[in-house]
Amino acid sequence: MGRLRFLTAGESHGQALGVIVEGVPAGLALTAEDLVTDLARRQRGYGRGARQAIEHDRAEILSGVRHGRTLGSPILLIVRNRDWENWTLVMQVEPLSDDKAAALRAAADGGNKKAAPVTRVRPGHADLAGALKYGFDDVRDVLERASARETAARVAAGGIARRLLGELGVEAWSFTAEVGGVAVDRARALRSREEADASPLRCPDPDAEAAMIARIDEARERGDTVGGVFEVVVRGVPVGLGSYVQWDRRLDAALAAAVMSINIVKGVELGLGFEQTRRFGSEVHDVIEGRGDDGHWIHRSNNAGGLTGGVSNGEPIVVRGAVKPISTLARPLPSADLITGLPVEKAHYERSDISVVPAAGVVGEAMAMLTIADFMLDKFGGDSVAETSDNLARYRARIAAAPLGGVAAPGEALTGTDVAGSGGDD
Repeated sequence: MGRLRFLTAGESHGQALGVIVEGVPAGLALTAEDLVTDLARRQRGYGRGARQAIEHDRAEILSGVRHGRTLGSPILLIVRNRDWENWTLVMQVEPLSDDKAAALRAAADGGNKKAAPVTRVRPGHADLAGALKYGFDDVRDVLERASARETAARVAAGGIARRLLGELGVEAWSFTAEVGGVAVDRARALRSREEADASPLRCPDPDAEAAMIARIDEARERGDTVGGVFEVVVRGVPVGLGSYVQWDRRLDAALAAAVMSINIVKGVELGLGFEQTRRFGSEVHDVIEGRGDDGHWIHRSNNAGGLTGGVSNGEPIVVRGAVKPISTLARPLPSADLITGLPVEKAHYERSDISVVPAAGVVGEAMAMLTIADFMLDKFGGDSVAETSDNLARYRARIAAAPLGGVAAPGEALTGTDVAGSGGDD
């Protein structure tokens, strides 16, 4: 696709994170306040580490907006790192003078872990692969960018997509579905969206949440970490985004790639996902009941997660991300040294969280919204929000009516048969 594009920049302990968002139509009402809520949601959650007490993320809009309205030009956002003041010499952009290099070596020799080169690679992290790929002798050059801190920039960009999609009648939300093997019971998931968002783990099932918290506490006591699953639900997506005609035009593939791109995600499911493999087809496929009075096509269930054949089918889009346990452990695993190649008793440890599933869900929302906004703009076009909205409204009106064409006798409806043709499955 590529109608809506974004690029992030910045290191975990550098001066700031930046993101350029290109392709947002002109005329969208947008201020920095519109980006505050999601950035704050990303920082919350039971099991987060000390970094979240330092940072109070806020995105500044530096270009692409004038007097509270987008211009249609690229939007530049910056999220400053408050922790930068503690890393100014370690993360200095300019070459170190002899005096500063000597000061850094002296600090490292004196036990300052921030100043010391990182060579003990962490199992499960990008440390080893990244250092070998780029030829680094200090893993600091890898971990600063491979850090999940980068996702703050994605969430800021996602806030722009949320504003755009809101104008087009689309909204997204996520919740924590599982932590440490403890899963939500859908029958007990009675909290409202607002209540769940305000809870420690952003979980709609209070009983499951209590057990999840116990698992996080257990991991903390062991110097360990736990993963889990988040679920993103996007409502209001019209029928027809994406296409089955080429692999790179499928909306399901794009969503899977977007969610998988999140640093800590190791698996993605759409709808029932892998559960479909354990059921008969008659228990999986969503029966189509027909077109309702408002023109909306009705499915009895949504096991497909709103996507069939790579195309949105009008039902809510449901995507889940599997979050691995964080790689940085308070009681590090054995590993090896990058320079000597020899085993070491403990891998490098740097300040870390115990669990980040609620935060990962907010990042998942951002990636889903950015992807869907891109597909919306690809289909409906428009250099201004008003033009895009008008194109969408006319499309919705068209698909709500019976298709034109075909031949039927007077007074009779044109219908098909229950005999399948030779087409394949999607």
